[in-house]
Amino acid sequence: MNFDPNAFLIITTGSMIAISCGLLGVFLMLRKMAMTGDAISHAVLPGIVIAFLVSGSRHGLTMVIGAGLVGILATVFIEYLSNKVKLQSDASIGITFTSLFAIGIIMITFLANEIDLDQDCVLYGEIAYVPIDLWITGAGKIMGPRVTYLSLINMALVIGFITLFFKELKISTFDKEFAATIGLNTVLVNYGLMGMVSYTTVSSFEAVGAILVVALMVVPPATAYLWTKNLYKLIRLTVLLGIIISFLGYYLAYFLNSSIAGAMASVAGVFFFTTVVLQRKQIPRIKKKLSTMKLND
Repeated sequence: MNFDPNAFLIITTGSMIAISCGLLGVFLMLRKMAMTGDAISHAVLPGIVIAFLVSGSRHGLTMVIGAGLVGILATVFIEYLSNKVKLQSDASIGITFTSLFAIGIIMITFLANEIDLDQDCVLYGEIAYVPIDLWITGAGKIMGPRVTYLSLINMALVIGFITLFFKELKISTFDKEFAATIGLNTVLVNYGLMGMVSYTTVSSFEAVGAILVVALMVVPPATAYLWTKNLYKLIRLTVLLGIIISFLGYYLAYFLNSSIAGAMASVAGVFFFTTVVLQRKQIPRIKKKLSTMKLND
C-alpha cells in the first residue's frame, strides 16, 4: 500500500484529538462525571454561536472564550441543581444539557442567514476536510492543515494541564474530603477540568463533531478501566486505544465509504463490547482459581 499523505494527516489529527479527549475522559470517568463531559460538549453550542456573531469567524480566540464560559456556566448550573435544589445528578445533567443545546439550535435556526454555521457542523464535523482546510499566513504562505495545528496545540495544553495539576486532580478525584482537609480548592480544580473539556470540545467539533468528542471522552477510558485499575496504566492504555481507534476508524470508513467520525466511534464501541465479552469469560476462570486456592489452603 502506497503512502497516502492525506490519510496520514487525518489519522494523526484524529489521534491527537482522541488523546486529548481520552486524557480528560479518564478523570471525568473516575469522578463519575462522564455524562457531565457529554453535557458540556453539547451545552457549549450557544457560546459558539454568540462568539461567531461577535467575531464573524469559526476560528480564533473568541470562539474558545465563548465556549469556555458557557461550559463553566453549565458546570455551575449542574452543581447548583445537584447541591442546592437537591436534584439527582443525572437529572441535573439532563436538564442542563438539553436546555442549553436547544437554545443553541434555536439561535442557529433564527440566525441561519447571518452565520455560516449549522447543526451538522457541530454534531458530526468532517475530519475528511482536514487536508484541504489550510492555514495561510498574511503573506500568503501555506503552513499546512489548520485543524492539525489546533489539535496539536490542544493536545499540548491538555497534557500540560494534567502534568501540572496531576497531584491535585488525583487527590480531588479519589478523596475529596482529604483534599479539602489539606486545603486543596477542589471547586477550582473542578472548574479547571471543565474549562479544559470546553476548550477541547470547541477546538475539536469542527473536525470530528460533538458526538465523536463524547465518544472519545467516554469509551476509551471506560474500555481501559476494564483492563486495569492503576491510574498510570489507565492513562497509557487510554492513549494507545485512542490512536488505534483513529487508525482503524479511518480505514473502516475508507472501505465502507462512510463517515470517518462515525467509523471511529463505531470502532471504539466494538473495542468496548469486545472487552466486556472477554472480561466476562475470564470471571469464571478467576473464580475457579480462587476456589482451588482455598481448597489447597
